[in-house]
Amino acid sequence: MKITCEKNILQDAISIAQKAVTGKSTMQILQGILINAKNNSVIFTGSDIDLSIETKIKADVSEEGSIVVDAKLFGEIIRKLPNDIIEISTGNDNTIEIICQKSRFSLVHMNPSDFPELTNINENSMFSIPEKILKSMIKSTIFATAQEETRPILTGVLFEIKDKKFNLVALDGYRLAVRSEYIDSDNSINAVIPGKTLNEVAKILEDGDSNVNITFTPNHILFSIGETKIISRLLEGEFIRYNSIIPEEYNLKVTVKRTELLNCIERASLMGKEGNTSLIKLNIEEENMIITSNSQLGMVREEVSIILQGQPLQIAFNSKYLIDALKIMEEEEIVMELSSSVSPCVIKNKEQDNCTYLVLPVRLLNN
Repeated sequence: MKITCEKNILQDAISIAQKAVTGKSTMQILQGILINAKNNSVIFTGSDIDLSIETKIKADVSEEGSIVVDAKLFGEIIRKLPNDIIEISTGNDNTIEIICQKSRFSLVHMNPSDFPELTNINENSMFSIPEKILKSMIKSTIFATAQEETRPILTGVLFEIKDKKFNLVALDGYRLAVRSEYIDSDNSINAVIPGKTLNEVAKILEDGDSNVNITFTPNHILFSIGETKIISRLLEGEFIRYNSIIPEEYNLKVTVKRTELLNCIERASLMGKEGNTSLIKLNIEEENMIITSNSQLGMVREEVSIILQGQPLQIAFNSKYLIDALKIMEEEEIVMELSSSVSPCVIKNKEQDNCTYLVLPVRLLNN
C-alpha cells in the first residue's frame, strides 16, 4: 500500500474513525484503525463491536492495499506532523513508513484480515433528516439517559416514528426528556440506541442543512453522514411506556422567562450542595416564584416574576434536573405545569410544542 494525502484531511478522517475505538475490548486488533486504500480513496474504520465508524477520503493511491495500525499512536503521529503532504507506505516486516518533510516514522501494523467485518446493512428503507435538527434533538434528550447500568435500556435513547412524527425520548427514573419533529416518512419505528453512540453521532454531525440518512434493521442502526457511516447495535428490551408517565392534567400553570429562572436556580444551587445533589425549594405565589436553599453553609433567597394560573404551591427539586432542562430549551418563555408537591413538574415551550421535560420533585419533610 502506498498513499499520499494532506495532513488535515488525514487527521480529520482518523479523528472520526477513532471515536469508535474505546479501548474497552480485549481484542488487540480493535485497538487499531483499519485503513483500506483503493480507487484513489482511503477508508478508515474503527470499531468496538457494538459501534463501528467508517469514513472515506480522497487521496493519491499509487499502490492499493489494507492494514491495521494502532489508533492512538497513529493518530498522535499524524497530529504532530507538519501541515504538509504525508506519504504512507507499507515496508517489509509488517511495518508502515510515514514520511512528511524531514520526519520519518516506521510503525508496526497488524493483519487486516483479523479485523471484524462491518455488519452489512441494506440501505433501502431509510429516512432522512437535516443534520442540524438531529444534532439539536440528540442534545435536547441525551442528558436524561441513565448513567448506571442497573437498567441497561435506560442508558439509551428511544427513536420513535409514528404518524410522520419523529420522537427522541430519554429517561433515568428521576426525569424524562422528549423532543419531536415532523418528518416526511411513512415508516413506523421503535428502537433504543445506546447513549454513547449518540454522543459520538452528535460530535460528527454538522450544523448545516445537509441530510443524514438513517436506516434501521432489527438489531442495528446506520447513520450515513456525507462520507461517514456509523453503525451501532441497538439496545435489547422494551422501553418504558413513557406516555403513561406524562400527566395530561394539572392544577396550576406557571409562565416564566427561561433565562431569568435558570440564573436564579443556578445561583440558589450554589448553597444547597450536599453530596451530588443540590436541593432547592420553590414557593410559587400569585406573581412571584421565591427560590430558596439552605445548608450548613448558609442560605439563599431568589425571586423571579411569573404569571400564575391556579393555586399557590411549595415544591422542592434537585436543582441539576431543572438546570439541565432549562439550559437546553430555546424559547425565552416557558410553561411549568404542576399539580401538587409530590407530583411531577412538566416543562414546555410557551409557543412551539416540540419538547416536553418532566422532573420528579423531592419530598419535603416538613410538608
